[in-house]
Amino acid sequence: MIRRVSAAAVRHRHVVLLLGLLVAGVNAAAVGFTPSLGQVLFPPLALLALAVLVLSVIAMGIRPAAFIVLAPVPAFATPAPAWKVFFVLGFLGPASASAGAMVRSARADIVSTLDVVLTISWLALIALLLVEAWQGHGVQLRPDGVRHRWVLGSLTVPSQALPTTHVAPGADRPSRLRMAFGEPLLVRRRGIPWSWNALRTDSVDARFLAAAIRHYVGHPEHRAAIGSDGEYRRLLAQLADREGGREPGHTEV
Repeated sequence: MIRRVSAAAVRHRHVVLLLGLLVAGVNAAAVGFTPSLGQVLFPPLALLALAVLVLSVIAMGIRPAAFIVLAPVPAFATPAPAWKVFFVLGFLGPASASAGAMVRSARADIVSTLDVVLTISWLALIALLLVEAWQGHGVQLRPDGVRHRWVLGSLTVPSQALPTTHVAPGADRPSRLRMAFGEPLLVRRRGIPWSWNALRTDSVDARFLAAAIRHYVGHPEHRAAIGSDGEYRRLLAQLADREGGREPGHTEV
């Protein structure tokens, strides 16, 4: 059930996030201009925010052995993390209440500089998380290498850099996949990368991602087909054979 809800939230994340923003805007306006209405809205919104945050914690453990096929790029991308969508929704309520309270204080001419700084900082953090959840895809396997992108930066590892990956023995669902580079000077980092030498695996099975990278490093003849449905089926079959018949999953857009 949780997996289905998470998959639906990811698939329709733009609509879900827009609805969350709409509710947050109504709540901010109610708190700022109609305090009595804000008090009525507070209990159900607080319970909803708590439930969504609990759901985000549960969704952190959902890491399928699957990619999303992005034919226009072309690329195989890790699924968008459902927990980020839920996390943003859970914090939109408190953030909108803080914004509304600041508006109410400003109307009463009792707002302080500290209140403004704290509220703006809080809203900026929520905006950052919102953009990250909206963009969705973190790691992409492309014909020319691996790209890891997040809202403040990116890490691009060309195939010529010969990246090697390793999951620590005994690690249970690690949130990052560390890499070593045969040609580190070819690696490009822009902005503020999430990590200098690791890929985020909070929405994909780390061992599956590592196996896929190793496969294309060792089989350059298949790189040109990355991003096609046929190549994705071939990759799943190849990796399943290596894992003794255990078939990786498939994720739809």
